[in-house]
Amino acid sequence: MHVRFLLALSILLLSEWAIATPRIAIIIDDIGYQKSDLKMVALPYDLTFAVLPHTPYGKHAAELAFNQQKDVILHMPMEATNQNALGPGALTHDMSRQQIHRTLELALADIPYAIGMNNHMGSLFTAQDEPMAWTMEYLRQRQLFFIDSLTTPKSTAKHYAAQHNVAILARHIFLDNEQNQRAIEKQFQQLLNIARRHQTAIAIGHPYPETYRFLQQRLPQLAAEGIELVAISSLLPASHQVIAAGFTEPAIQLTQD
Repeated sequence: MHVRFLLALSILLLSEWAIATPRIAIIIDDIGYQKSDLKMVALPYDLTFAVLPHTPYGKHAAELAFNQQKDVILHMPMEATNQNALGPGALTHDMSRQQIHRTLELALADIPYAIGMNNHMGSLFTAQDEPMAWTMEYLRQRQLFFIDSLTTPKSTAKHYAAQHNVAILARHIFLDNEQNQRAIEKQFQQLLNIARRHQTAIAIGHPYPETYRFLQQRLPQLAAEGIELVAISSLLPASHQVIAAGFTEPAIQLTQD
């Protein structure tokens, strides 16, 4: 009788696992430079917003998202191999540990609603050893997670996140490298296919008008397709305690040393 009960329970648990709803998270990068970014934040869906620090609309957009109980992460500018302009408050490979920690501190003071961080560009910076180790060290101090945008196959993020016990996830798909509805739909279908195979998938998009229109039209159809859109925090390990940066450290003096 005991063996039969265990067998029935195992079958039930396996059945529930098999029919679990595939989940996707969509991160919208580059929030902060345009007033129109606020329209994207206002969409009534569980999108995650990656906000650039020290930008005209970044703090306001982050506050709006936070007040709507949407996930906000810091979109941290990091040095790229092609030396593209990164905007204010960027991390570069030649910074000291103290400079990296101070730069992150200032960025999080600007976006205190952030519960995690991903990289803006960063194909050079995320391939480094010491700079990424120092970055993960600081994220651990602030109880923040990291999303690797995977702008380089040489990224060391996973290695140093594990070393410093930082929760980490990685992007599967860029939605809108081509800004037209047909191309975005193709990428979106790939995202759904990954989710159906692996139960979860993560996409990164941008606040382009084409992406806004696509999401506005396409997201209402997800439930009928058996897919759930979730905030990025829903995909983190259960052991990670989600907390906004503003609650993990007192306000700092925003003056240069």
